Amino acid sequence: MRIISGIRKGLKLKPPEGMGTRPTTDRVKESVFNIIQPYLPAGRVLDLFAGSGALGIETLSRHSDFCVFTENDKAAYNLVKHNIALADFSDKSELIFTDALAYLSSAQIPFDIIFLDPPYNKGLLSPVLEKIHDQNLLSKDGIIVVETERGGEYAEHPDYKIIKQAAYGKTIITVLMRGET
Repeated sequence: MRIISGIRKGLKLKPPEGMGTRPTTDRVKESVFNIIQPYLPAGRVLDLFAGSGALGIETLSRHSDFCVFTENDKAAYNLVKHNIALADFSDKSELIFTDALAYLSSAQIPFDIIFLDPPYNKGLLSPVLEKIHDQNLLSKDGIIVVETERGGEYAEHPDYKIIKQAAYGKTIITVLMRGET
């Protein structure tokens, strides 16, 4: 796992060990950032279900102002903490050990980019999208970037429109924005 572009381009991040955390591959990450390039740099970014922290760290490398990372698996939390320090972004980030829905319930400031890469097919995607909407956590021109498994949960919500969707092997990337579907 490496940072693709920006001020930390080429930095190798520590990958997760074992099968507990499924990192976004470099190929998929590069495609995601090609898609969302018009929205970068962002002011505030949320890397929910952070895993290794690679997505949020990539946005910081590309000059985004601040990223909140949430993770509720202790090993993954420690990995994100390590990778943030490795990239020297501790002053531009906040790492919170919490459940995604609990964080969203207490969050009050909207984000310009929200990354959602929940564990596949655990029924988390719809409630998370609903909570983001209910708490008004997406800025006016913000985007939600969702990673799902082909044939798994579908990234949809009546108050968000799909602006881009692409498949990379078994991975589906969906980019959502405010608006009617």
